This record gives sequence, structure tokens and C-alpha cells, in this order.
Amino acid sequence: MNKITLQRLTLRNFKGFREFQLVANGQPVNVFGDNGTGKTTLFDAFTWLPFGKDSANRTDFEIKELDSAGKVRQHKLEHEVEGVLDINGKSKTFRRVFAEKWTKKRGSLTAAFEGHETSYFVDGVPVTKKEYDAAVTALLPEELFKLLTSPTYFNEQLKWQDRRKLLLEVCGDVTDAEVIHSNTELAPLEAILRERDIDDHKKVVAASMKRINQEINDIPIRISEAQRSMPDVSEISEDMLKEDIVTLRERLTGKEQELVRVQSGGQAAELQHRLREIEGEQLQIKNVLQTAALDSVAQQRAHVDNLLRDLDNVRRSMDDRHYKIKINEQRIAGLDQERAQLRAEFSAASTDGFAHSADDNCPACGQLLPEECRQEAHDMALADFNRRKAERLEGIQRRGRAARDESERLDDEVTRMREEFRQLAGQQEQLQVRIDMANAELDRLRQGVQNPDDDTKFRSLGDEAGLLRQQITTLQTDSAQEQQRIQQEIQSLRVEIGVLDAELAKFDHVRRQQTRIMELEQQESKLAREYEHLQYELYLMEDFMRAKVNLLQSRIDSKFQYARFRLFEEQINGGLREVCDTLYNGVPYDGGLNNAARINVGLDIINTLSQHYGVSAPIFVDNAEAVTDLLEINTQMIKLVVPPSFENLPSETQAELISIHGQEKAESAWKDRMKKLRIHTKGVTLEGLLIVDNEVIS
Repeated sequence: MNKITLQRLTLRNFKGFREFQLVANGQPVNVFGDNGTGKTTLFDAFTWLPFGKDSANRTDFEIKELDSAGKVRQHKLEHEVEGVLDINGKSKTFRRVFAEKWTKKRGSLTAAFEGHETSYFVDGVPVTKKEYDAAVTALLPEELFKLLTSPTYFNEQLKWQDRRKLLLEVCGDVTDAEVIHSNTELAPLEAILRERDIDDHKKVVAASMKRINQEINDIPIRISEAQRSMPDVSEISEDMLKEDIVTLRERLTGKEQELVRVQSGGQAAELQHRLREIEGEQLQIKNVLQTAALDSVAQQRAHVDNLLRDLDNVRRSMDDRHYKIKINEQRIAGLDQERAQLRAEFSAASTDGFAHSADDNCPACGQLLPEECRQEAHDMALADFNRRKAERLEGIQRRGRAARDESERLDDEVTRMREEFRQLAGQQEQLQVRIDMANAELDRLRQGVQNPDDDTKFRSLGDEAGLLRQQITTLQTDSAQEQQRIQQEIQSLRVEIGVLDAELAKFDHVRRQQTRIMELEQQESKLAREYEHLQYELYLMEDFMRAKVNLLQSRIDSKFQYARFRLFEEQINGGLREVCDTLYNGVPYDGGLNNAARINVGLDIINTLSQHYGVSAPIFVDNAEAVTDLLEINTQMIKLVVPPSFENLPSETQAELISIHGQEKAESAWKDRMKKLRIHTKGVTLEGLLIVDNEVIS
């Protein structure tokens, strides 16, 4: 078995402890102190060191020391816990440091608080959080560590589902097949379950029963709705309705045929036929008289349009030439002005004379140069002046020639464009003459189109057509009145048939609803049979659970000395519900069990878990003063004890205190001593400690 013991636990600035060291050296430790003196803080430090949580499994607890107003007493401190553990004879040191982070920003005289940071050390070596967690997990996983170090963790921190899973893991579960074969009455479950386990099939059955029960409850409502929707047909006869409908449909057919005869009207149809013949003859005469002339008009109109397009193109070309001539003339005027300025500039540059202004002294030493040197400097300056003057005059002449050439080019272009403009003006005059002549020809052709009304035969046919239209109108007026009468009779018959059809449809609706009610009643019977079968399956599964309880209970109970576990709870309806309640002498852990029994039950569970996982770890027992007979367990135990009051001390201890401090001061001296945390590692009882250890009672 792997054995882990606590050698030393050091606290610095942790929950009110400025500097405190618990030296255990792997031995059992008794920690004495009144409430509020910091006993539980030792347990908090022990769990915070590996996992960053207190003994109640919280991460958001206050580590810093607070004043009476609840404010941090002192900032910028490092809050740390260091623990030295012995693991199978090898020492391992863990250290966790929690500190405020203060940063002085640029331009600021004071540092600003920016949060917290945590540092981690393993055997004195700084590590990352990931490396630190890995080292802790290699020692013991967090969940197992808490299970083996706190008697209350299993019963007060774990969910019942996790407790149940852990018990079955430690004590061994039984398979569904084992349970079924332990009771012959459960044999049908094999065929029922198929590939499912009991829990999954129970969920399926529960969901199916809920669904079926809802459907069964809904069926009477749906039957009632079907009954209410059936019309009353007690006072009408289906056969008589059918006979009346047949008679009315025959009368309707006769009226519709009569309406067709009136609408087709023989004499009016003949007149309409003759009118269409006359209109055709008139159209032929019109085409003969006008077709050729209209074709000539269309051709002449197309010729006029072409001439107008040509005239428009000539006008646009003339406008383009006129615009370019104007632009070129403006450019020529600008070039002439530029040439005049260049001539003036050339004349001024030509008359510019040479003036020597160089210094006759040496630029290095400042002395007057010799005569031959002064003349040489003068000649060089004159040559440079003449060169620059010639270059300037050449540049002016070059610019003048360029301006002259451009002016001459533009002038030639203006001359050419004026000639083109003159030619285009001539084309415009010619086109306008041709257009006037073409328009005159178009007017002449239009006048040549003959009016068909001037034709004798065309007029005669028109008169005949007018007479026919009058006769047709008279016949249609008389026919319209007759048609209206027949249509009213037809509409009346259709309304009457519709009423009888609606009455007849009631019988079909009644038959459909009766069929629906019969289907619902059959469905209700089928659902009742299904529900009954599901109840049988549920009964088998509940018997299965009872059989499983009997198989599991003895196996689990054999693993523990005090603790017993209730894994199933009988419900009011006789069913079983899975639970995981810890019992001691039949009393539930969270249902009135005293503190001493809770601690011993927790130690009993730790003892079993240690044996199962093959590892032991230091156990912290808070409120240990409540237990007079603590369970024997083969691991290091750190008991946190509130010592008794002066009145509850043994008489020998009271006498010892009185002999040291006097009758009046003995009790107050005891109280003062108990306000301080005391630690003893001799493993003796509190009573023995008070007698033996003078430091405690002095």
C-alpha cells in the first residue's frame, strides 16, 4: 500500500496566520483550540495547497486577513502554504503562493492594483500551473485525495449518484444476467430487455406508459367531440332526398337546353352571317382603291427621311469646323503675343554688357594677386559671361522658332477648315433644295390616295350593313329578355338542388363520425392492453431491482464496519427508486445522525476506500472533541479539538491549575491558554495531555 504522511505544513499570511508551522513528522496530531482560533484553517490550508480549494471544496473563499469591517488588513503580502509530504519514505515538497499584482504605469507616481497571480513550486523549483497539477495528480487525483483525507467529503460533498457509482466500483456490481438467473420468475425479462439494460428499458417503459396514459385520457374527449359534431337526421329521409334531387336535376337540364336554343336564335344568326360578308367585301374594295397609292406614299416618306438625315450630318460637320477654327484663332493670338515677348527679351539680352566683379585678392591667404593672375581671372570671367549669354540668346531664338512654326501650322489648318466649311455650306443648300422637292412630291402622292366612300358599290354595301345592324339589335333585345327569364329559373333550380345536397351530405357525415368513434373505441382497447403489458414489464423490473438489492446489500455491508447503505427506496405505489443514503444503526446520515457517528462513519468509509485503492493519506478530523470512541484506522490522523471548559475538566486538572494560578485566577488562566492554538503529537488523550504537558496549562 502506498502511504502518504504529512511531515510539515507551513502557513504564511494565510487566513489570519502570519507565520505558523504544523510539525507532524508523519505522526498523529491533536490540535487544541477554542472556536475561532484557526483549527479549521489548518485543514483549509492543507486542501488549498494542492487544489486551490478550502476544506468545504470552495474556490472563492477569503485567504487574506480581514479587519472588523471586512476589509483587507494589509495589501501587497504574499499568501502561501508549503507542505512537506512523505510518500513511501521519499520526501516531496509542494508550495503555492497567492499574491497581489501591483504595477506602476508610465507617468504615475503610485502603483495600481491589477489583480492576483499564483506561483507554484515543487521541491523548491518554480513550475507552471499545468506542471504543478500534473505533479499533484501523479501523487493522488483530486477526487480520491479528498475522499481519503476528509471524513465528511463522501457524505456531504458527493452527489448521491456519484456515491452509488463509487460503492459499486469498490464493492463490485452484479450484472443483469446474474440477477435474472437468481429468480426464475424474472426469466421473461431476457426476451423483454433484448439489448437494453434495466435502467434504459425502465426509461422506455415509463415514457411509453406516460404516452399511452395520455392517449387513453384523450380518447373520451375525442369521442365526445365526434358525437357533438354529428348532425340530427332523425326527421329527414335519405331516399326521398335522393329522389327529389334527381327530379330537380332533370328540370335543370331542360331549362339549360332551352337557354341554348334562345341564345343561338336562327334569324339573328343569319343576319350576323350576312353582315360579316358585307364587311369582307368592303375591305376588298378599300384595298383595291388604296393599296398602290399608299405604297408610293410610304416609299416617298422613306426618301424624305434619308435626305433629312444627310442634312443633319452636314450641319454637325459645319459646327465642328466652326468650333475648331475659333479655337485655332485663339491659339494663334496667344502665340503671337508670346513671340513679341521673346523678341523683347532677346533685344534686352543682346545689349547686356560684361562687368568684372571678382576679388583681386587670393581666396586662401587674402594677399593681392600678381598682375598676370588678375588678368587671367578677368579673361576667364569674360569667357564664361559670353558663353552663358550665347546660350541664353540661343534658347530665346529656339522658343521663338517653335512658336512661329506652331502659329504657321495652326494658320494653315484654319485656312483648310474654312475651305471645308464653304464646301459643306454648298452641300447644305443643295440638300435643302432636294428636301423641298421631295416634300412636294410626298404631298402630291398623298392627295392621290382615293377615298373609298366615293365608290358607288362601297357606299351601297355600307347602307345594307347599317340596315342589318338595326335588325340584329332589335332581335337581340327581345332575346335578352327571354334569356334573363330562363336564367332566373335555372338559378332557382340550382339553389334548391344545393339545399337538398347539403341535407343529403349530413348522412355521409354521420357515417364518417360513427366510423371514427368505432376506431377510437378500438384504439382505446388496444392501448389498454399495451398499458397492461407495460405494467407487467414494470412489475418484473421492480422485482428485478429487489433481487438486485438483496444480492448487492450483503456484498456492500461486508466491506464496512459501521456504515450501511440504502441503495433503493420503496415508493408509495410499491415501486423502487434508486438512492444512495448512508446509515448508521438504521439512522440516515443527514436525518438526525449525531456528529460523533458521522465522523466514525466517514472514517469507516475512508478505511475501506484506502484498502480498495491501496493508498493512505493524512486525515483531518474536525470537531473531534465530539467523539469519545474514535474508530481505529491505520493512517496519520490530525484531530482538531475544542478543549473542555474549566468546569468540565477532571478534578485533578482543576486542582493543578488552582495550585499554579490560585483559586480566583485558575479559570481565567485556562480560558486564556485555550484561546491559543496548541498542538500535541504524543497521541495521548486530552485529559492526559493536560496533566503531562505543563505548557498547555501553565
